Amino acid sequence: MEPARAVDVRPATEADLPAITHLFNVLIPTTATAWREHLADDDEMATWWADQEARGNPVLVAVAEGRVVGYATWTGFRGGDRFPGYRQTVEHTIHVDGDQHGRGVGRALLEALVDEARRRSVHVVVGAVDSESEGSIAFHRALGFTEVGRMPEVGRKFGRWLDLVLLQRIVD
Repeated sequence: MEPARAVDVRPATEADLPAITHLFNVLIPTTATAWREHLADDDEMATWWADQEARGNPVLVAVAEGRVVGYATWTGFRGGDRFPGYRQTVEHTIHVDGDQHGRGVGRALLEALVDEARRRSVHVVVGAVDSESEGSIAFHRALGFTEVGRMPEVGRKFGRWLDLVLLQRIVD
């Protein structure tokens, strides 16, 4: 593993969408990071971007050596606006380029996202992780997330059932 290098975290712009799409898609064929079989196309990601902007959900990117190497965002928890009792709880998403793992990129992104949650009076940030992703679970724990539940066989990919681990961090 190479040493950590400088990474800047900033709000994403629409110009970052191709890099975000790449980061979203790269693990779909080979991992259970995202529980879907097909890659996202440009139209789907443009719709996602517009929805994130309309809802005021932050999208942050990490930039190292002049390129986007990770992104983080959130959505409303359990239906967002449909169930306002959850309005102070969000579920985050974070994707980091594989060659950047262990270099502080994920930490910088998630810490910036938690800081944003604090500024917006979000009370809880939730992460939902495939149970076999022990590295992701350990990463969340190292950043103050607590495992609060395991849901057996709630997803399916690669012809097998997948278990989901829920982790949360109380922000304030």
